[in-house]
Amino acid sequence: MPPVTLEYQGDAVARFFASVIRQGRTYDLVPTRANGQPAFGACLRAPTGIRHGTGLLALTGDRICAITRFDNSVLPSFGLPRSLPG
Repeated sequence: MPPVTLEYQGDAVARFFASVIRQGRTYDLVPTRANGQPAFGACLRAPTGIRHGTGLLALTGDRICAITRFDNSVLPSFGLPRSLPG
């Protein structure tokens, strides 16, 4: 694990997203798998339009069960690019 990893589970996921959305950040979600389960890579859109990978959203059924923040160098391990063009 990278040394700056943050992980949110349960109700903390909703509180985290509520605080991020209020800050006006825009994320794009890219489907992938993590631990054999459906997941999404979260890419933060920069003002330039480039979308930088920031972490994973793990799912249980149709609900987000965990958010894990990674340095974007880890994302290729999940079949995700480190960034997406604008």
